[in-house]
Amino acid sequence: MGPAITPSVATRDLLDECCAVPGPPSRDVEVADDEQLAAMAKALGNPMRVRILRLLIQREACVTGELVVELPLAQSTISEHVRILREAGLVKGEIEGPRTSYCVDRSRLASLRTAIDSL
Repeated sequence: MGPAITPSVATRDLLDECCAVPGPPSRDVEVADDEQLAAMAKALGNPMRVRILRLLIQREACVTGELVVELPLAQSTISEHVRILREAGLVKGEIEGPRTSYCVDRSRLASLRTAIDSL
């Protein structure tokens, strides 16, 4: 694994609302329905997308450019993987000028866990 990447102060400011560290898990987790579960599972069907999700969880925030440093892929390929994760609802992002900062949607991740547990 490459060097640890720490988000800049500007990046952290952008992500305060998007990626706030969650409190304890809520008992009122919305359970993903079968269609949502299938979409999330399909998005996680690629090992590189799983790796991207793990990196975002570890850092609690990241921008696509920082992912390029960590992964052996072109920026356009990483962007496509992130797009798929966003469409599945597992990742969310905020656009600030030319940069988009991404983080894991922890409520959707909890929903995925609950849906898998209910199988």
